Amino acid sequence: MAAEQMPNLAAKLSTRVAETIMRQCREDGFHPYPLERWAYVPGMLLMSMARAGLQLNEGRYFDFMRQHMDYYIAEDGTIGTYTLEEYNLDQINQGKNLFMLLARNGDARYAKAADTLAAQLIGQPRTSEGGFWHKKIYPFQMWLDGLYMASPFLAEYAKTFDRPELMDEVAHQLLLVERRTRDKRTGLLYHGWDESREQDWADSLTGLSANFWSRAMGWYAMAVVDCLEHFPVAHPKRGTIVGIFERMCHALIRVQDSDSGLWCQVLDQGNRKGNYLEASGSIMFVYAMAKGLRLGYLSGGFRDGMLKGWQGIRERLVTEDADGVHLHRICNGAGLSKDRNGTFDYYISEAVVSDHYMGIGPLLLCSLEVERYLEQSPS
Repeated sequence: MAAEQMPNLAAKLSTRVAETIMRQCREDGFHPYPLERWAYVPGMLLMSMARAGLQLNEGRYFDFMRQHMDYYIAEDGTIGTYTLEEYNLDQINQGKNLFMLLARNGDARYAKAADTLAAQLIGQPRTSEGGFWHKKIYPFQMWLDGLYMASPFLAEYAKTFDRPELMDEVAHQLLLVERRTRDKRTGLLYHGWDESREQDWADSLTGLSANFWSRAMGWYAMAVVDCLEHFPVAHPKRGTIVGIFERMCHALIRVQDSDSGLWCQVLDQGNRKGNYLEASGSIMFVYAMAKGLRLGYLSGGFRDGMLKGWQGIRERLVTEDADGVHLHRICNGAGLSKDRNGTFDYYISEAVVSDHYMGIGPLLLCSLEVERYLEQSPS
């Protein structure tokens, strides 16, 4: 391959990832993937590009987010393809971009759209202890995934619109799911919990799913650190949340692969046949630790583990060619339902793919966060 075809390896990885995404756009500037529907993975891709625009001072990246958000947000603030009555936490995630847009120009339609999403959460179906159901169609179930989808949005909404009672709600959700899903022996969190104990995947006594899925804990780790950024210092639950975050990161370091610095698809069974080092969860853990270190939520003892993970991501999961950055070993998707029973064999049976935006979005977020931390604390 000719040298001029290769990506600029001297540029930051964040820049190289963002430029890869920009090259995938059509002539009209739209990227096909975020146009498919209002959803959590497209929303994460847009957020990663907007953060890249702000951090790297590159307006094209922020405009990428704005253009695709404006595709969905009508003049009256309604959201295309979104239905509140689905009560689906996944549908909240894309709304995180509204706050960056509001900060940029204060357009009232963005505030109206944010009000709609907040209204969904206020009316979200709940467990007996007030925990959000993951979806209306998943009664009495809390999944770790849902904490990332909804809680950072609600925390930023509470801060932006001066709704302190909603910050209390965020704290309640984060602490409740951790208390219900944490394994006392390992400190790891199970993927899901069914209060009704009716689901095939749920233990008949505890209601817990059977295994520790890497990306589920990745979602929760990112949720905690992203929420904490918005909590008032004097909030009575802030210190507890910081504490459970550090305790959880200790548990993650204990199951980090000593050779690669990465994490397995099923976190505590690294030596079991069929298990593999998985990209999206590993990237989410490094993101959460880097941000936790930068903001002081984690002690400096986590630096080595974070950097080892970052090295493993770059050396073992990322390749580059004339088309840009590629990411490999991404679990295509996993969940909990009648045919997704949460066993070890189930988690390792899901397709493993390259370049899915489920991994690319977190890779850009992680790159930005590690680069920012290293610029702040180079040694």
